[in-house]
Order: sequence, then C-alpha cells, then structure tokens
Amino acid sequence: MRLIVFGSNGPTGRLVVADALMAGHSVTAFTRHPEGFEADFVAELAATPDARLTVFEGDVYDAAAVDRAVAGHDAVISTLGVPYGKHVITVYSVGITAIIHAMKAHGVSRLVCVSSSAVDPAAGAHGGFFFENVLQRYFVTVMGKTLYDDMRAMETIVTESDVDYTIVRPSGLFETPTVTDYATAERFVKSKFTSRADLAACLLAQTMSDEYVRKIVAVGTVSVQPSLVQLLWREGISKQRVRTP
Repeated sequence: MRLIVFGSNGPTGRLVVADALMAGHSVTAFTRHPEGFEADFVAELAATPDARLTVFEGDVYDAAAVDRAVAGHDAVISTLGVPYGKHVITVYSVGITAIIHAMKAHGVSRLVCVSSSAVDPAAGAHGGFFFENVLQRYFVTVMGKTLYDDMRAMETIVTESDVDYTIVRPSGLFETPTVTDYATAERFVKSKFTSRADLAACLLAQTMSDEYVRKIVAVGTVSVQPSLVQLLWREGISKQRVRTP
C-alpha cells in the first residue's frame, strides 16, 4: 500500500513510518524538517535496504504542497500534533482541511487521523475523581484549551467530510519499548494511558481495516501503566516550559 504520513517527524509519526516500512508498505513522510529525519531513518533501516521511503519537505499550512504530496497514494495517516500552549492553535483544523481537499482532488478516500480522548469527556470516565475532575479538567480547560478546541474543530471537519475516515483517540501518551496487547473500541476504552507504540500500531492497522470506517475509535494500553507524576511532567509541564520564552 502507498501511504503518506503527516506529522511524520513527531514521536508517534516516526513510529508509524517505521512500522509501515517494516510491514512492506511504500511510505511518504511529510515533514518541514527532512534533513535529520531522513538521516535517522537511513541508519535505522540499514538492515532493510528495500524499504520504500520518500521524504517530502512541506508544511501543512501550504495547501499546494499538501496537494502535491497526497497525489498517488492509497491512504493518508495524520499524526499532526503540537505541544500545549496558550497561543491560538490551528494546525489540526488547517492541516486536515488541506489534507481532505487534496484527497478529494486526487481520488484518495482513506484517512486515519489522531485526536484525543480528552476532547470528549462525556464518552466515559477513564479514572477516579482526582483524575477526571482535577488533572484532566486542568489540562483540557486551562493548559491545553486552545489545543483541544482545535482538535474538536478538526474532528468536525473530518466527520462532515465524505472521505472514509477513522478518528483515533488515544488517552495520555507514554512510551513502551514495543507494542502491547492494547484495547480498541468505538469512542471509549477505560484506560488512562496509551503507549505511542500501541497508537502507531493501531493507526497502521486501521488503514488496512474497514471495522471503524466513518467512526471514532478509542485506543488504550491495558497491560502496563506509567507513573502518573512522571507522565504529567514529561508530556505536559516540561514541554510547556520549553515553549516559554
């Protein structure tokens, strides 16, 4: 299958690209910074010289570049993402708009994109009172308000389109060395956390499946759990500090 991955230079996007190449797919990695990305993957995939990787330099805010990149592919995977910030965030909604327009122009119907369980707390409770009413509420309504607002806008754009989409909602992201026995279900999985390895595996699997076409699927890691304090620091507070002038 000919796949294009947007957000390919992020931690989840890199895993998706690697998984897809190892599975024998032809992959285009769309990134603003191709130089380091390409060098890293040449090293990582030295044992598989037949890996079919094309690195496309572009920005999702450049609709013409997105249009050129999407042409000739069978499916699109979007792992677009940015850190929390109080500034206005539009990368999700602007990026997915450009992607969908390009898909329509080139007859590409399959889209799999990452959102978050945090955009829809009403789908179900992932943890106890403190997690739901203190931690998650703070991240959704204060620290990450502009991010989740734009994610919701992205979901609306996707669900109102006529592409064969699957929106994948992980919970709090953390790292595991390999894919685990993760769980998926429509809209809700009772798990506070999702490993990036599991998320990447789920995204790739969805491009090959019609089980959740035009649906929202939740994905959660159930066999291992991270330290909550370390996770919050690494994924939230420390990244916020990096962005602070």
